[in-house]
Formats: sequence, C-alpha cells, structure tokens
Amino acid sequence: MKTKIAILGSGNIGTDLLLKILKNDSLKVALFVGIDPNSEGLLRAKKKGIPITHKGIVGLLESEDFAEIKIVFDATSANAHFEHAKILKKKGKIVIDLTPAAVGPYVIPVANLDAHLDAENVNMVTCGGQATIPIIHAVNQAVPGDLIYGEIVASISSRSAGPGTRANIDEFTQTTARAIEVVGGAKKGKAIIVLNPSDPPLIMRDTVYTLVEASREDEEKLTTAIKEMVARVAAYVPGYRLTQDPVFDYFDVESPVKIPGYGSFSGVKITTLLEVEGAGDYLPKYAGNLDIMTAAALEMGVKIAQSRQLL
Repeated sequence: MKTKIAILGSGNIGTDLLLKILKNDSLKVALFVGIDPNSEGLLRAKKKGIPITHKGIVGLLESEDFAEIKIVFDATSANAHFEHAKILKKKGKIVIDLTPAAVGPYVIPVANLDAHLDAENVNMVTCGGQATIPIIHAVNQAVPGDLIYGEIVASISSRSAGPGTRANIDEFTQTTARAIEVVGGAKKGKAIIVLNPSDPPLIMRDTVYTLVEASREDEEKLTTAIKEMVARVAAYVPGYRLTQDPVFDYFDVESPVKIPGYGSFSGVKITTLLEVEGAGDYLPKYAGNLDIMTAAALEMGVKIAQSRQLL
C-alpha cells in the first residue's frame, strides 16, 4: 500500500520530483498540479497516466482524491507557499516545502531527518543548502570548538533555474544563510548563488568556507568527518562528490584574522569544493541542483510516511 501524495508545481523541480516518485516503492502521485495547461511538466505527467490539474491549489482542493492524499509536496514559489501552507494546514495535510518560504522547520536529511517527523510543514531549505549544509554540520560535529562562520557559494547552470528559482533569489540567500546557522551550527552564515550562463551548461558546483576553533592536530579528524559526510549524502544523491581534499588555512593566536562583527579569530579556515551531478531524471545531468533538492524531499516524504504509519 503506497501513501498517496500530491505535487504542487509543474516546473523543473516539481517535474523532477514526479519522475523520482514514480520509481519509488512507498509513495504514489495521486495528483500533479500546475497552473499552465501547456506546461511541459503537466503534459509529460498526462502521457504517463498521472492525474493532473492546471487549476493550481483550487484544483487540488477539488480533486476527488483529495481526502486520501496524505502529503503535499510544494514546488511552486516562496510567495505562493505562504498561501498554500495556510490552506493545507486547515485541511490537515502534511506539507513538504521545496521553496525557500521556510514556514516550517529546516530539514537536511543527513543532519536532522528525524527531528521534525511530527511537524505539519517542513522546509527543505534550498538546493544550495542541501548541497553545502551537510559539510558545515560535519565540521561543527567533528571538534568541540565553536564554528564561528559558514559561507557557501552555489553555482548552478542558468538552464536549470526555472521561473520559481529566479523569483526566489533573495529568499534563497536568506533561507540558506539562516539554515547554515540553525542546522549547520555556525554562529554566522552567508549564502551566495550564481546562475552560470555558460553554454554548454556546467555541472552544479559548490564552495563551502568554514571558520572553526580548531588546531593543526584536528586536521585529520576534520578531513575524515567531511569525507564521511560526503559518502552519506552520496547514498541518496550518487552524483555528489568532493572535487579535491579539503584545504586548511591556519590562523595562530599570534597572527589572527580580523572578522568584521566578530573580532580576532584564531583557528582554521576550511575550504571544501563540491560538485553535484544529477541523475538526469528530468533535465540533463548538469542540473544537480534539481537532483539534490528532490532527492532530499523524497527522503523526507518516505520517512514521514513510515514514521506515521501512512504506508
């Protein structure tokens, strides 16, 4: 018995999620929801025999299967999700939010998958957050010293950024930066996104900078923690990998670095370089940003269905 779900949003992220769920043994797409009857996502779903509507949230509410739908994945936009969240809360639906609206708690599967299984609305942060916050979390857990700062730069192909992503650039940076602090454990977080117009398109690449109170003696421990975390993420996103070993720069007490808003810092700066190759379920493999976001949401959906005995 599969748990019935609905997907709101027939753009890049929603369509990629649809194709992943169709291969899953736990969830069943009862309705795929868009607002443009001619969208590629809706047309593809229709060809596969998936029930569709182009009436948006209204079409979902009017669906004959609405009562049996247990989980709704929202892959629209942050502004739209604020309204969707209110409506679906009143209807008693579990919501997994793939927008940067951050109505519910942040979830990064390898960091806190089990912490919010009873929440009515969970937020999957952003594609950049899913790719980089696991590394920040690993650094924070590896040594007892404080993680003073975490900064990420996510570079994705312009072709993989649909209208929803482009409309949410500000929300992307704000939500990701906050999740670096809340989930990653950094005292201060910053996020930057780059839409790379290169043709042919380049694969998703991410740079993670962390400043942590640690010493040269901790380098092996930190390297191991980062590599183990990469392996854990790669278990559900096979194209996730380091491009080289982490790079360590040390600042001794005698020669600290000055950080605006913090003061003198002595410890280590770790630079971690990543790339994310997609599975190619919808867009080509360069669109790893879609893959890591939808794979994380799928992990959360299956876990919620299992924990609440919805299967």
